[in-house]
Amino acid sequence: MKIKAVKFRKDGFYTQPFAFGGEEGTQNFDPEIRYRGSLQNYLIDTGKEVILVDTGLPAGTPEELPNEKSPAYTGKDICSYMEAFAALGYKPEQVTKILLTHKHIDHSGELRSFPNAIIYAGAEELKAEELKGLANIVPVNYTDGAYYNFPESQKIAEGITLIKAKGHTNGNSIVVVEADGLFYMLHGDITYVDEALYENKLSVVYEDLSAARETLDRVREFVRSHPTVYCGTHTPQGFENLEAKRVIDLDAPVPTVLAETDFSAGQESGKYVCSVCGYVYDPAEHDGVKFEELPDDWRCPRCKQPKDKFNKA
Repeated sequence: MKIKAVKFRKDGFYTQPFAFGGEEGTQNFDPEIRYRGSLQNYLIDTGKEVILVDTGLPAGTPEELPNEKSPAYTGKDICSYMEAFAALGYKPEQVTKILLTHKHIDHSGELRSFPNAIIYAGAEELKAEELKGLANIVPVNYTDGAYYNFPESQKIAEGITLIKAKGHTNGNSIVVVEADGLFYMLHGDITYVDEALYENKLSVVYEDLSAARETLDRVREFVRSHPTVYCGTHTPQGFENLEAKRVIDLDAPVPTVLAETDFSAGQESGKYVCSVCGYVYDPAEHDGVKFEELPDDWRCPRCKQPKDKFNKA
């Protein structure tokens, strides 16, 4: 069993209020603290199958141009998701299964690029705009009972389990791979940065706050009881943990390395990108209405986050 990171953005950041402020409020945390951000998804090679956990941003998604007030920034392109996938030595036709942690476009952007893959997604996600028109989706209802302290799960293959982890979205899930005597937890934004796992904090991005709290509590209980390598999507800690086979110890956090930020402006396109779900607001698609002209209470049509979660593109 091999697990590999598909790395496609680097040098991003998530501010402490964004990463920690879901329950206590953003005003209680320091916006000057910016944790390192990146974007990567994961590939599982069982020796018999090639299985993806999420499929990155769609090709052509513009980079963001953050400023000092941006609460989050997904980072600079390393390459496209499909280029990063190819660099690992695989072809799209080899992928047999895709395990979708949730609907957001930075996790689902290239689903259509894998013609032979069956897509497994939580049943609650299937009505999402991002998943419309896909015929090869299997709705997961987690019918295989409990997986340790998680009440609902679905066995996907030997040593690979999809776990219901509602909160970030209503159909959110976690993938756990058992290999090398370890539990590799490939998760769908349970936390954006590992500091939030250690500090027991929820981000400001959730569809069900109480469910998100229950999920994080279960994750923390699980990692205390099982040697777990915690692999996130939005922080380089995800692939660093994977490559080092680093087992999470909640009582001995890995020292924080803060993001190095560069706010020098690039060329603006007039578009804006949601740093949460990747939705691109293009005035040309909205009768020429500029983003700045939208009302203050306007929200992202995909993830319902407010305007301050958007960055210039």
